[in-house]
Amino acid sequence: MEFLGIDFSCAIGSLRHGELPEKDCLLPLISKILGYCIVAASTTVKLPQILKILKHKSVRGLSIVGFELEVVGYTIALAYCLHKGLPFSAFGELAFLLIQAIILVAIIYYFSQPMPVMSWIRPLLYCAVAPTVLAGQIDPVLFEALYASQHAIFLFARIPQIWANFSNKSTGELSFLTCFMNFAGSIVRVFTSMQEKAPTSVVMGSALGVVTNGTILSQIILYQKKEAKREKKDK
Repeated sequence: MEFLGIDFSCAIGSLRHGELPEKDCLLPLISKILGYCIVAASTTVKLPQILKILKHKSVRGLSIVGFELEVVGYTIALAYCLHKGLPFSAFGELAFLLIQAIILVAIIYYFSQPMPVMSWIRPLLYCAVAPTVLAGQIDPVLFEALYASQHAIFLFARIPQIWANFSNKSTGELSFLTCFMNFAGSIVRVFTSMQEKAPTSVVMGSALGVVTNGTILSQIILYQKKEAKREKKDK
């Protein structure tokens, strides 16, 4: 019995005989199911952040460069996974995250007006290069190097935001729900990537996401508690 590439026959066969499925049967099944759960959740993961900006009409405390680099990172990661022929359950969320990240950057641009003319070079350059990368029409060696740099891109996408939070002692308009979903998704993706026997670079990228997303999430919890205490004192 197979559905969406998930083979349930092993588990169902064991249960029919009144036995618990073996580890070698259960772990791949859990991995596939969790993979599709991540893909499903990714369709709305950035929606809370988008709605928060629209509600407050403010991008206070948000790092524009950080969100731009995130778009670049998602583009490279998606292109690499497509090029490697990994199952959709192992990377499907990247497509939805990329679309939402582009929308989010566009909203940040809108509420950051006026923007210097030089700032528009980055999105124009992205529009010119992204289609070629997504189509995989680049040298394989360069593709590997590009994917390896993707980890650094995601790291540098988070560092400006982490530093801004630390400097301001506030997380501004960052959405707790979006950051929490990013953190939880990174943890699950480490497990599913290992089960799907994804390249080590893919697993390391997910592990890096756990560390950086966890740092931002902890900052939100810490600084929001401090802000709540200040408001109580002011009252």
